[in-house]
Amino acid sequence: MALPTMTAEQRSEALAKAAAVRKARSELIEQIRKGSVSLSQVLERADKEDLVKKTKVAAVIKALPGIGPVKAAKLMDEAEIPADRRIGGLGSRQRAALLEAIKN
Repeated sequence: MALPTMTAEQRSEALAKAAAVRKARSELIEQIRKGSVSLSQVLERADKEDLVKKTKVAAVIKALPGIGPVKAAKLMDEAEIPADRRIGGLGSRQRAALLEAIKN
């Protein structure tokens, strides 16, 4: 499928929108990293906010204090969450398993 042709103005608008989304997602990850937003709050916000819904689970878990890439991969494996899954794609069982694993 060919990409649609865009005018210069449409292209610049799309680039500005993408930059705003990246900035907002970066701010969300930073809030998680600082501990001002918990995993349960992120999961609650996913039901209402597209930005949170489209954020990758791995990025959120890695941002949690005390969890690095190896532990994040282990937690996702235990909760049977694929590496490329986004928050909005988690089922209720996966959400519960993830919250339980983070508590321990």
